[in-house]
Amino acid sequence: MGWHLSILIMTTTCFMLFPRSDQSSQSELLQQLRKQLEYPRQLDAWGNPSSDPCYTQPTAVLAVTCEGNAITELKIVGDRISKPPKFSGYSVPNVTLSEAFVLDSFVTTLARLTTLRVVILVSLGLWGPLPDKIHRLSSLEVLDLSSNFLYGSIPPKLSVMSKLHTVTLDGNYFNVSVPDWLDSFSNLTVLRLQSNRLKGSIPSSIGKAAMLTELALAGNSISGDVPNLGNLSKLEMLDLRDNELDGELPEMPTALVTILLSKNSLKGEIPQQFGQLNRLQHLDLSFNFLVGSPPEEIFALPNISYLNLAANMLSGSLSSSLTCSSTLGFVDLSTNRFTGDLPACLNGNINNKVVKFDGNCFSADPAHQHEAKYCQQSHKGRGSNKDVGLVITVVGILFVVLVLSLVLMASNKRSCQKVLAEQQFLQKHKQDNSTSGMSSELLVNARCISNAVKLGTQIQPSYHIFSLEELKEATKSFERSAFLGEGAIGKLYMGKLENGTLIAIRCLALHQRYSIRNLKLRLDLLAKLRHPNLVCLLGHCIDSAVDESSVKRVFLVYEYVPGGTLSSYLSGSSPEKTLKWCGRLQVLIAIAKAVHFLHTGIIPGSLYNRLKSSSILLDEHLMAKLSDYGLSIITEEIYKHEVVEGKRYLQNNVAAMEDSEDDVYYFGCIILEVLMGPKLHGKGGPFVLNDLVVSISSQEEREEVLDPVVIGTSSQDSLSVVFSIMIKCLSIESSARPSIEEVLWNLQYAAQVQVTADGDQRSEVSPQAC
Repeated sequence: MGWHLSILIMTTTCFMLFPRSDQSSQSELLQQLRKQLEYPRQLDAWGNPSSDPCYTQPTAVLAVTCEGNAITELKIVGDRISKPPKFSGYSVPNVTLSEAFVLDSFVTTLARLTTLRVVILVSLGLWGPLPDKIHRLSSLEVLDLSSNFLYGSIPPKLSVMSKLHTVTLDGNYFNVSVPDWLDSFSNLTVLRLQSNRLKGSIPSSIGKAAMLTELALAGNSISGDVPNLGNLSKLEMLDLRDNELDGELPEMPTALVTILLSKNSLKGEIPQQFGQLNRLQHLDLSFNFLVGSPPEEIFALPNISYLNLAANMLSGSLSSSLTCSSTLGFVDLSTNRFTGDLPACLNGNINNKVVKFDGNCFSADPAHQHEAKYCQQSHKGRGSNKDVGLVITVVGILFVVLVLSLVLMASNKRSCQKVLAEQQFLQKHKQDNSTSGMSSELLVNARCISNAVKLGTQIQPSYHIFSLEELKEATKSFERSAFLGEGAIGKLYMGKLENGTLIAIRCLALHQRYSIRNLKLRLDLLAKLRHPNLVCLLGHCIDSAVDESSVKRVFLVYEYVPGGTLSSYLSGSSPEKTLKWCGRLQVLIAIAKAVHFLHTGIIPGSLYNRLKSSSILLDEHLMAKLSDYGLSIITEEIYKHEVVEGKRYLQNNVAAMEDSEDDVYYFGCIILEVLMGPKLHGKGGPFVLNDLVVSISSQEEREEVLDPVVIGTSSQDSLSVVFSIMIKCLSIESSARPSIEEVLWNLQYAAQVQVTADGDQRSEVSPQAC
């Protein structure tokens, strides 16, 4: 009997302890989340670790719902609602969570609350790419992460969350295309991705997400057509406002209650089927390019209350017998091309309707209408304008074809010779590699960028995590003979890997303390910067303390570019290797392409890239490559500690360091050095930009300012284009500077002008290269 009693007591004790253990574990996880969110005031109620979160009094900003001892709902609404003018993907003081925050770790902790069905985390300053592991919340039904700083792509693994029916990611920075796997959701009913940076077109697969009741993609940069949504029989709200949609309006699902398509570039006529949307209450098609007469049935829809057709190109007259629904309270027909009388049912005095119709050719209220001939001429003018546009287009195409034919004829001879020479070189280079025994994948990839461009392929080098021992072996323990130089950001060494590959190693001194995880995330981002005109980053090595609590140094391992810096190719000590004007244009175009890629080719963009001529290297084929780029990804402190070597030839605009046009300003400095060569050094530090502008604007004084090689090998028109864009780049007002795209376009145009001027006598830049 005593034995049975003991078993009963032990069993009862276990049942009593396990719930408490679960409760204790969940409380610890919530405390960990509170810490990772950097103790927001909204979570002060969790200040007592021993309190039970399931019994916390819910408020508008904090709610925890439990079933038994399992947390099923977590709602936290923060106060980080301000958005910076520019967000480049990093922590913003007092706006986002700090640099120490790691979204991946936060989601890992959150996913341990496996019973969660509702997660609402709004305006908390979360930043970073949303990790795939969010799908570990397999019981999740509602996910709301709006008004944060999430960027990159929306994790595809969301689609495997079979119970998820509501996804709200408004007010973030997601910057890829709309996911094409939305039809994989079995229960998705609400999808809100408003006010992000989504681009591309809306995939047709979205029309197969049969359970959707609400689709909101407003405030992005989505282009193309509105896809066929006819199969979405349950869709009640469609919000595609403020995008770049430019197709025609399709027919809509009949269950729609709200259609918001304003501020796009939609064209064509409003489909007659819109007059059959009997559940429709709110229709906004304003600020598009819609034409023709609207279906009069939309005014009489049984539930319509708001109808906005303003700022289109709608025309014709509305029937005097037009019928308006008794529920219609607001109508805006302004700024179109309507003519004739305003129908009686649109009289604002009837049923207190608000009716706006200014800017048309109605007979009513003539003081705010155009004359009838205005709307008739505008309507007819579209046909004549179309004809004129067609003629202009044909003439333009013929002119472009003629110019290209002349340019191609002029450069054909030299282009053919250049192609033959490249083929011979590549064949010899391939043979050399095959006989040298250097078959390592690293060796092949380390050299593939230069060759890939010439071969027309897009091979990407592999990335390697080096050990400190490997780097010591490559540099013979960083002996003096391997030392190449030292700048404000660290020392530079040359090394040779075991397979014979030459490498350049930058020892980066960190002025800011990072966790190992945070630093690796930054290095992963830096590793994604791959472009033919960037010195290839082959890998890195982190030299940390024994317990990995802090990082001592970071070694960045690059391909070795043997040709030297741009400065050595300008007029000076080695006249035999001095670049002529076309060669210099080639360099400027290549570096402009690299900077354009750094700004726009990866998210978040790398905006501060230490542009100067000593950072521009030329390989054995005189292909220009930018080095020391993207280091602000590792530490923003570089620019606070950097002392630029040599003399400064322009007065610096300190404010320029704070905006993304900083690269454009210093690109202007590089153009200046390319134009002046050693004469720039002769001017010394006191040389002022205003004096330069005066000098170059005077034809007679150009020879005194410019490098003689530039004067002797350039055309006047080509130089003028480059001068003009350089002056814009060097503007003291950052708002007056051009974008890097505009700089690149002007340089390419200058190269084309030079090719045309040279003919086949001295051409060194082909149109294809430009």
